[in-house]
Amino acid sequence: MTGFVYLGALLASIGAMALVDFRWRLAFWRHPLGAAAAVGAGTALLLVWDLVGIGFGVFFRGESIWATGVLLAPELPVEEPVFLAFLCYLALVAVLGTERMLAVRSNDDDPAQAADRDTAPEREVRA
Repeated sequence: MTGFVYLGALLASIGAMALVDFRWRLAFWRHPLGAAAAVGAGTALLLVWDLVGIGFGVFFRGESIWATGVLLAPELPVEEPVFLAFLCYLALVAVLGTERMLAVRSNDDDPAQAADRDTAPEREVRA
C-alpha cells in the first residue's frame, strides 16, 4: 500500500493548488483553455526532455517503496507526468498570483478589496 504514497501526495498537492487557484481565480477559474494549454504544453515539453535524458542514459528511475513501480516506458514511472503537470501548474499559479499582488501593491489598493473585486462573479450591466 505504501507504493501509492508519492502519487497520492502529488494528487493532493494538485488539489491544494486547485483550491488556491479557485479562491483567487488565477488560472483555470479565470481562463480555463489558456491554463490548460499552458500546463499541457509545459508538461509535454518537460516530458520530451525527460525522454531525451532517458535515451542518453542521463535520467533513470530510482527504486522507492513510496512509488507505484508502474512504468509508462523504460525508466519513466507513472508519477513523472503527474509531477511535471503539478510543477507547471505551480509555476502558473505562482506567476499569476505574484502578478496580481504586484498590481494591487502598485495601485495602492487594499488587498482585501482588490481580492474581492478580482474574484467577484462578473455581472451583466443593463442600461
